[in-house]
Amino acid sequence: MDKGSSIPDEEWERFLREAEAGTGDAPEEPSARARMVTRRLDDEPALPLGWRVHEPPRRRNGKRWYVVGLIVVLALFGLTLTPGLLDGWFGGGTGGGSAGASGRATLDAPFKGSPAEHWATGTAGITMPSARATGWMSEKQVDEALESSLAFLVDSGLDPAVLRGERPVKAIAALNPEQADVREYLAHAFDRPTRGDDPLLLFSRFDPSYVRLAGDVIRTRGRITYREGDGGAVDVTADVTFVYPVVRAEGDSDEVARTIVRREIVMSWENPAEVEIAPGTFSLRTYRMDAANGGCGDTTGYFVPEFGKDRGPSKEGARVDPYERDTSMDERMRGRDASECGTATRT
Repeated sequence: MDKGSSIPDEEWERFLREAEAGTGDAPEEPSARARMVTRRLDDEPALPLGWRVHEPPRRRNGKRWYVVGLIVVLALFGLTLTPGLLDGWFGGGTGGGSAGASGRATLDAPFKGSPAEHWATGTAGITMPSARATGWMSEKQVDEALESSLAFLVDSGLDPAVLRGERPVKAIAALNPEQADVREYLAHAFDRPTRGDDPLLLFSRFDPSYVRLAGDVIRTRGRITYREGDGGAVDVTADVTFVYPVVRAEGDSDEVARTIVRREIVMSWENPAEVEIAPGTFSLRTYRMDAANGGCGDTTGYFVPEFGKDRGPSKEGARVDPYERDTSMDERMRGRDASECGTATRT
C-alpha cells in the first residue's frame, strides 16, 4: 500500500477478502476535505473551562463529607442546649450592648442618640474670639474680660456644686454689686423664686433629692462674641447650649434623661472711671434662657426633668428643637409668652 494512503495494508487486505466473500461494509478512503477538517480540529487548543462548558463536579471524598456532616450535627445539638449562644450573632438577646445599639442613653453613654454625642465637653465647646483693643479697653484688657466672661459661664453652668443646688457664690461675685435690679433679683431668687425672679435664668441647678448628674461630663456648643457698647463699654455676648444628663437620685434606676439649656447673656464691661462699678465685675445688659425637659410646672428654683415613664402627652405651644442653633434667640423667643413652655421635638 502506498505511504500516502490513510488505510493500513492489513485492513485493505481484509477488505479484499471480505469483498470476494460478498461483504459490503468496506471502509471508504476519507476525502481530502475530510482529512483537512480533521487536522484543523486536532490542531485547535481545548476550550478553557467555564466558557459555555459544563464540567461535572469533582467527586468528593465520601469519608471527609461524613466527618464534616457529623461536626455540623453536633454543633446544632449544642445550640439547642444553649439557645442564647446565637443572640450576639443575629442581634437578639438582652445583653449590655443592646441599649446602646438602639440609640438609648445609658450610664456609660449618657449622650447616646442625641447630637450632643458629637459635641465637645465643658469649655471646649465654646468658641472664643481673638482679643483686640475695643472701646475703653486695650487688647490685654479685652482678653482678660473674655476670660472672666468664660469663667462666669463655668461658675454658673458647669460647677458641680452649683449643679447640685448650692449657691453660685463665685458667679455672684462677678456681678456688679451696684446694679440695683440685679441686686434685687438675687435677694429673692434663691429663697422665694418666682417666674420673674428665677435663679434658673442665670444659673443651672438641680434638686439633689430628685436627680443627680449621670457622670461628670456636660456637653456644650456655643460662642462668645464682643463689640463696643454704650459709653465705650465692651459688651460680651455668650450664646451657649448646655446638655445635662441626669438620673434619679434614689433607687438604682439606670434611665438617663437630658435637660438642654440654651443661654444668652450680655455682659457689659464698663469703664470704672465713667461708671460706678466694682473693679473686676460686669453689669448685666440682658439674660435669657430657653430650656427643654427642665420642668414646666411651679417655679422651684431647680430644673425638674421628666423621665420616660413620667412624661405625659405633649404640651401645647411652639415646637422647638433644643439642639438647633442656627436660629437666633430673638427668633426662637419671638411671639412666645414668658409662661409658655412649648414642646421639645427631642431631648
